[in-house]
Amino acid sequence: MTNNALRFPAEWEPQSAVLIAWPNADTDWADRLGEVEETYIALVAAITRFQPALICVADDDVQAYARARLSSARIDMSRVRFIDAPYDDTWLRDSGPITLKREDGGFRLLDFRFTGWGGKFDASQDDLLVERLHEQGVFADSERESIDFALEGGGIETDGAGTLLTTWRCLHERHPTLSRDEITAKLSAWLRQERVLWLDHGYLEGDDTDAHIDTLARFAAVDAIVYQGCDDPSDSHYAELQAMGAELATLRTRDGQPYRLFELPWAQPIIDEDRRLAASYANFLIVDGAVLMPAYGDAADAAAQAVLAQAFPDREIVAVPCRPLIWQNGSLHCVTMQLPRGVVA
Repeated sequence: MTNNALRFPAEWEPQSAVLIAWPNADTDWADRLGEVEETYIALVAAITRFQPALICVADDDVQAYARARLSSARIDMSRVRFIDAPYDDTWLRDSGPITLKREDGGFRLLDFRFTGWGGKFDASQDDLLVERLHEQGVFADSERESIDFALEGGGIETDGAGTLLTTWRCLHERHPTLSRDEITAKLSAWLRQERVLWLDHGYLEGDDTDAHIDTLARFAAVDAIVYQGCDDPSDSHYAELQAMGAELATLRTRDGQPYRLFELPWAQPIIDEDRRLAASYANFLIVDGAVLMPAYGDAADAAAQAVLAQAFPDREIVAVPCRPLIWQNGSLHCVTMQLPRGVVA
């Protein structure tokens, strides 16, 4: 099979479903389960307005409970499918499948090693998730490729046309013995990319991921990037995010043109027990016909919605309350994985 026979689709391309995992008392959400369940109910309600939701559940009791909560919220349950699969936690952006499309209409599920963001947390169940879902027949006309290389879905962005965007901080932390050229070659081969654009700046306090790109900068089209800005010189993020904005301005499309850049506003600091939480508006999810945007109950929510409406003029922008998610240092995109159209059996 040649390189041209596989392609890594952009998030805005047609989808089958969005994959998530329901939080329960055996996950890190145990201490604030009630709060985060409300976010998941709102998330499933938003997803199912546009397409199906596939929900991993740890056991029959969790499934029965989740079904009851979602049904009572008057969610269209014909668009909800439950899948029994054990998991350590609910960050499926990083433990779920990275799906490539074959020219013949089939799919290849890339199953990279998930190490709990460099060994910070136990991830033994999460690392088996793609294999277990594949064995259960969740995916149609698909082959699974196990890759012994630590890579998380939140660490990479593609425009669907051969350009990958990522951060050096994250990939260097995972693979300190490899050079940038070596990692570029590996990512290009596995993900079928013609070029890799690296960012050297950008981070969020309270972020466990070592600067995942999906908290910082995202493709909105092959010639457009949405990114998290910071306009407060007194904020600890100001210098880094300003430097990241300057880096993005130097990047060029494959046609040699500057990218159209959309700067997202900066939320006021959200502090929890003396700990700054990572509230990024860049952690949005694109679904069929809409963009689901994390909202934090901040005055900047409306401004972020307006920026995304400019970047995605043909999509509805739907705010989902995500303040409970950032208690565990992630947000809306981090807990979801879109599945391209045709891949769900």
